Amino acid sequence: MIGMQRIQPARRRSNPSQPSPEAASATADLASAARAPIEGRALILWDPKNPGHKLDAIDTDQITPAKDCVSESLDALDEKWKEGAFRYLIPEFRARVHSGETFLFAGERFAIGSSREMSPAGLQAVAEEVGLELVIVCGDNMGDIFRRNALNLGLEVIQAPDAVRDVEDGDSLSYDPETRTLTNVTQGKAYEPVPLTKTENEIRTTGGIFAAGRRELASATAREPEIVWPDEETARRMTTTEQIIWAHRVDKDVELEPGKTLRVYADLLPASDGTAPFAIHTFNRITGGDKIYPRQAAIANDHFVFTGVSADDKQTSIGREFAARQEMEKPYYADPGDGIFHFYFPEQGLIQPGQFIPGADSHSRAYGAYGAVGIGVGSTTLGFGWSTGYVYFTLAAARRVRFIGKLQPWVSGKDIVLSLLHQWGKAQSNGMSVEFVDASGELPIAYRNTICNMMAEGEAQNGIFAPDDITYAWYRDKGMDALPYPRIRPGEDAHYEIDETLDLSTISPMIAKPYSPGNAQPAGDVASESIRFDKAYIGSCTNGSYQDLLQAALVLKAARKKGHETAATDFVVFPGSMGVKRDIEAPEPRLDGASVADVLRKAGAQIRDSWCGPCFGQGPDALDDGQTAITTFNRNWQNRMGVGGLGYLASPAVVAASALLGYMAPPESLGLEWSAEEFGV
Repeated sequence: MIGMQRIQPARRRSNPSQPSPEAASATADLASAARAPIEGRALILWDPKNPGHKLDAIDTDQITPAKDCVSESLDALDEKWKEGAFRYLIPEFRARVHSGETFLFAGERFAIGSSREMSPAGLQAVAEEVGLELVIVCGDNMGDIFRRNALNLGLEVIQAPDAVRDVEDGDSLSYDPETRTLTNVTQGKAYEPVPLTKTENEIRTTGGIFAAGRRELASATAREPEIVWPDEETARRMTTTEQIIWAHRVDKDVELEPGKTLRVYADLLPASDGTAPFAIHTFNRITGGDKIYPRQAAIANDHFVFTGVSADDKQTSIGREFAARQEMEKPYYADPGDGIFHFYFPEQGLIQPGQFIPGADSHSRAYGAYGAVGIGVGSTTLGFGWSTGYVYFTLAAARRVRFIGKLQPWVSGKDIVLSLLHQWGKAQSNGMSVEFVDASGELPIAYRNTICNMMAEGEAQNGIFAPDDITYAWYRDKGMDALPYPRIRPGEDAHYEIDETLDLSTISPMIAKPYSPGNAQPAGDVASESIRFDKAYIGSCTNGSYQDLLQAALVLKAARKKGHETAATDFVVFPGSMGVKRDIEAPEPRLDGASVADVLRKAGAQIRDSWCGPCFGQGPDALDDGQTAITTFNRNWQNRMGVGGLGYLASPAVVAASALLGYMAPPESLGLEWSAEEFGV
């Protein structure tokens, strides 16, 4: 029986030291001295492919490249973050900010993608190192994690589409931090930005998340967590996400509605080795470091662990030393190779239906596959949660996607989500909370994991499948019967701003071309282009399950009978966890007693340890300049898999077929005929 994860009250440490100076006084945080207006000149991110337009959809990989998301010690957290700020997009960024260009203008959907808090912290630090203050101005739909991170840190970010439209190079600007009014002095125009919620503004104006944590620490430590589920009549009007958030409210008298910020208890607050250092720094600043144990904390080493780079080893050691000091043990502390945390924590029983899980990684949305609300947050929100047991959360409006019809040959979760992102287009999910309905019971947990995981790329607050028979069967198979929360389902009268249907019978295998997962086309059409590549990768947090690797092996096994025996190019597999890596070595009846690993190796695949590296351009398998890969990863943005590399996204079946052919194509191109009994998982 695998252990169950439950919310625990605060655990005090024995013999704590005296409060540190920075944690001793909360009243000082409330000082409300008026802040002077911020003045500076415009630094505009123009779109090189669309003259006269500001650049849209700038992701955090472009703001802070992965190799710069490293901290060698808690004393020098932001040194590399400053050096890397817009390293490739605006190489002269630091010099321009230092010269007074302190109003950064971008188009719509600024700072989407990864939860890396290194981005707002690094941008802020670039200005502060010369005594200046940066203001970020963008259009609609700013990345929700970046926005929250910026508010936590006191970095002024405003959404003002009209201001973005009007601004020109050289314009002088002024911003009033008290009223949030932005003025283009050169043009004589004033703008009122999209408003913050009352709570968000309070955090912004009273010292940020560190100060909020210090103010709330005593009461949070004394309070017993209480999870109270809505009665049947109340639940009738709520989505699955809303019911979970309602039950996890800290303040039970606060009404729940989209756009409202409230405090919400967390069942688990997981970090990676990449995000842990800043979370540890936040926890130490709020608590003093030795008064309580971190609450609901978990750390998995899955990002910077097999690079062979000294700085990465130093970063990983920060989390390791913290875990030892805080008495964190398996499964709450995962060693390198144990697994990518989106696979490792569910298989360890730490993710369960009905939970609320803010994870310091954008792909924490994957937990929606298990009937939990998983959201991506930054390191400071995580450190605040480790301190208090809860986080501040602003509920998004809801949309529903009903999957109807039957899966077609070779179609899996990856094809479904690529089709959905293509259908959503430029606006993607509009930042909504997405509820998925598997109307025909077609989608196993592995497919649901892929779909929910890639709600990060869909720019959704979260994606969730209400727990159903498929969910509970998955837990029973793993010996997890005594789940702590009641079975819930969306209310019959729940409101969805957008209600849409996706017919599975219309979906074929897909391939997404650079530089967007939404740039997806039928794999059969892509095959006609004979696109060759240097590497084929299967795995990652998106498609690293046993079922994913089995699906690839089934294609490889059948292809041998057609004369396709070995991969035509480099072929590498990254299991989602050590458990998956172990399981693929066992005999598999569907492979005539051979193991998945046997079939993969026979086709020329190399099986690596479980980690995230090549997905975000780290380690020996990262793409070199000019190389191309077809992968089951989640992102194919510019420079994502390696500077100058090109990434294409597809399912395990399509990647396996492509590896044998040497060009991108679906399994049909191998001469294989679909059989649900032979190939379905």
